[in-house]
Amino acid sequence: MQFDDARTKAEHGKQLVELGPGPAMRANWDAFSDIPNVGFVICDESLRYVKINDALARMNGLPAAAHLGKTVYDILGDAAAKVEPAFKHVFATGEALSNFELVAKLPTRTEPGRWIENYFPITDSEGRVRQVGAVVVEVPGPGEPQEVPQGLRTQVQRLELLAEFSTLLTLKLGDQELFLATSDFLRKTVQPDFAGIALYDESISEMRVYALDFEAARGVIGPDIKVPVTEEAWGPVFLNAQTMVYNRERLSAAHSFYLGQLLEAGIQSLVCLPLTTPQATLGAFNLGWTQDIEPSAEDIAFMKHFASQLANVLDRVGAYREIARLSEKLRRDKLSLESEVHSAENFAEVIGESPALKHVLAQVETVAPSDATVLILGETGTGKELIARAIHRLSSRRGGTFIKLNCAAIPTGLLESELFGHERGAFTGAIRQKVGRVELADGGTLFLDEVGDIPLELQPKLLRVLEDQEFERLGGIRTIKVDIRLLAATNRDLAKCVSNREFRSDLYYRLHVFPIRMPALRERDKDVSLLVRYFVQKFARSMHKRIESIPVEAMNALANWHWPGNVRELENFIERSVILSDGPTLGAPLAELNPPAIPHSAPLRLNVTLESIEREHILRVLRETGGVIAGVRGAAAQLGMKRTTLQSRMQKLGITRGEYQN
Repeated sequence: MQFDDARTKAEHGKQLVELGPGPAMRANWDAFSDIPNVGFVICDESLRYVKINDALARMNGLPAAAHLGKTVYDILGDAAAKVEPAFKHVFATGEALSNFELVAKLPTRTEPGRWIENYFPITDSEGRVRQVGAVVVEVPGPGEPQEVPQGLRTQVQRLELLAEFSTLLTLKLGDQELFLATSDFLRKTVQPDFAGIALYDESISEMRVYALDFEAARGVIGPDIKVPVTEEAWGPVFLNAQTMVYNRERLSAAHSFYLGQLLEAGIQSLVCLPLTTPQATLGAFNLGWTQDIEPSAEDIAFMKHFASQLANVLDRVGAYREIARLSEKLRRDKLSLESEVHSAENFAEVIGESPALKHVLAQVETVAPSDATVLILGETGTGKELIARAIHRLSSRRGGTFIKLNCAAIPTGLLESELFGHERGAFTGAIRQKVGRVELADGGTLFLDEVGDIPLELQPKLLRVLEDQEFERLGGIRTIKVDIRLLAATNRDLAKCVSNREFRSDLYYRLHVFPIRMPALRERDKDVSLLVRYFVQKFARSMHKRIESIPVEAMNALANWHWPGNVRELENFIERSVILSDGPTLGAPLAELNPPAIPHSAPLRLNVTLESIEREHILRVLRETGGVIAGVRGAAAQLGMKRTTLQSRMQKLGITRGEYQN
């Protein structure tokens, strides 16, 4: 494969720009430590060897390990006096020094040698030069031909370009800037006609393909292209971390839509390289040429080194994006939590003054300081998550994370992975390690909503977390210790589930340490008006509306409705009402609160009130239960009420024993 090695005199004499930060640059240079015939060294301010590759160690006549910690005088003897000024110059000025010629006799040699050396500074995070690196090429000695061999000059020039490229990467994190810098580097070195990057996206279990700034790439790769990992062009490179080389014959024989498109675009040679970091393989790096030529072993080695460095940069870019995403999420969560503070008691969005609600809040204040497991019971829409957040915020773990998982919203096959995480290769599609919610909640609180929907086979593993605070990831063998507090919630009757063998009794008793029952909205008559006003103002602000009054008939209708969906239903109804409101008065669609249509077989009744319907419904249930109010099969349980609440309603509605007992 022919590459353009020529660089103008001005470019060849151009100073290498400052390399920073130091640790990142040293990691980048590690990939080039095994390039033959080109020496590489890093020395500190005392001129002690910090890093040296095997090629330069061979030139010096000593193993690489024998250099580390020694000074240049220890290794080079009298020749060190000739290189010391070059090192000192770079340390003092922070400027690179190119084409420094050294002619000297080393202690391990009988004849003088000749080297061409390029020095460059390595800075710390504050821009101070802490180390100096050098690229060294041995050339014919004095009196011999002065021309540096073309192959060696090519490798030195590539390393110089790599230094410039690496500096840019420390400054640019955006995709567009990264891809443009990569395209520019490739044009100066291997000069492809096509370049693309395919990165694995775990959220879709496919690879997203990004075109670099080459005409052929723009003609083949459109916006938002996704590729299955089984695709011949990039899949095997990613899955097996192997380099694939295609010539025209192999491209023509491939059964791949994308390789066929490249062939149609004029690409006749293609190299696909894995983007591999020490932790994982991120995807594939693909380079193509319009000539049907075979790359040399040196060319492949250089492209592999560059792909490895690019993978490290992409990994850092991905980590930057993840940190930015998590930081933004934490910021939003913090603002959300701050906005939830409604009263001096710091209960988040817990609106109401009814005795039933005050009893719940008193229980929260009692249990929050402890680390006890809390089971929050109640119908859907009663605000169980708000109570869980309040417990966390009032506990000693408030500085830790609050991790929530709705067990009913995750498919059974994925729930174990979501809870406990998985190791790479644990199952089909597990391309990389995943941290579960239990591990994320370490030091904080884990809230399992709809805990009654956890399948039986997972319940022993959750029980172990509760009892021993330890678990193993799916597919893993290492025991992970955690320190979490568990809060759970359900709208199911777990005691009944235990009797039906749908829930483990030992897990139930471990969860049932401190149960809190959330009252239904129909048990909080006094709170409806407070909630209505709160939600009206909340949605009016968000919709930039001004609602100043709520009609009396609307408030009465809302107070008398039985709200089967509880606070959530009320909130959604008020949001709909605010949307429908055109002026300063709330326009509630009260027709939606009418009772269900009466069957045609029943006599038509006019002027039916909600109170009379509720009275008849309670009487019907009392007759069906034979007048039994308490107990599992009693009327209170059938109606979803507490016994005392039902008796209070019966007294209010004037229901007498003679009406439901024969």
